[in-house]
Amino acid sequence: MMNERAIRLFLRLYVGCIFVFVFAPIIASMIFSFNSDRFPTIPLGSFTWHWYETVYNDPDVWDALRTSVIVGVSTAILSTFIGFCTAYSDFRYNFRFKGAYLALALLPPTIPLVIMALAMLAWFSRIGVSGQVWSIVMAHTVMCSPFAMAIIRLRLQQMDSNLEAAAWNLGANQWRTMREIVLPFAKPGIISALCLTAAVSFDEFAVAWFVSGLNKTIPVVVLEIVTGNIDPQVNAIGTFVFITSMTLVIIAQIVIMTQEKKEKQPA
Repeated sequence: MMNERAIRLFLRLYVGCIFVFVFAPIIASMIFSFNSDRFPTIPLGSFTWHWYETVYNDPDVWDALRTSVIVGVSTAILSTFIGFCTAYSDFRYNFRFKGAYLALALLPPTIPLVIMALAMLAWFSRIGVSGQVWSIVMAHTVMCSPFAMAIIRLRLQQMDSNLEAAAWNLGANQWRTMREIVLPFAKPGIISALCLTAAVSFDEFAVAWFVSGLNKTIPVVVLEIVTGNIDPQVNAIGTFVFITSMTLVIIAQIVIMTQEKKEKQPA
């Protein structure tokens, strides 16, 4: 009993240390975003909204925010659609070279971002679409589709494969079965995939920096601000980006947990 209690206490402390290690720099950045001093030093200066006002009045930040929103929403929709198609084909069908197909579908996250960014830049330049908003969307879609596929596939694994066969036996065609059986069941995974891929796209920097051209996203603007000087605007922008990303992640988690709770309830 004592050993189990000690192990449980150790695991809690270990998880707590991980959370502190991950979130302490972010919390410090949020605190310094309200600091009147230009440099992040202790003790802090007075409380101020100055850095947020500076960001709010910067037209470049608004342009970057608009680009980031367009890219994030577009990437989320395209990645989730591709991820669903890939996940469903893996769930429903057995075909030759299926292993190679899945390996190729899951390959992008294993490629270093700089290598992928250079490859994307070379390809987009060759076909004449480099430096456009849709260049970032296409690059981010390649990156995010495997995440959407993995999330939706986990959800589809929980579905009884006989449900579709039962619907077909009752006279439903494949499209109606997809609309009334598969999509409603996969809905929590689809919503989670939309939120998480949007968060990944909103935060991504390396690929966007290479292919964006003059269409800068928020992370690219942050890099330009910090290049060569220390500017507390970065703390304010970083706080906004962190809150946005965490909100999307929390929504995705709430959707999954709510659905699991409903399914565990007795009928």
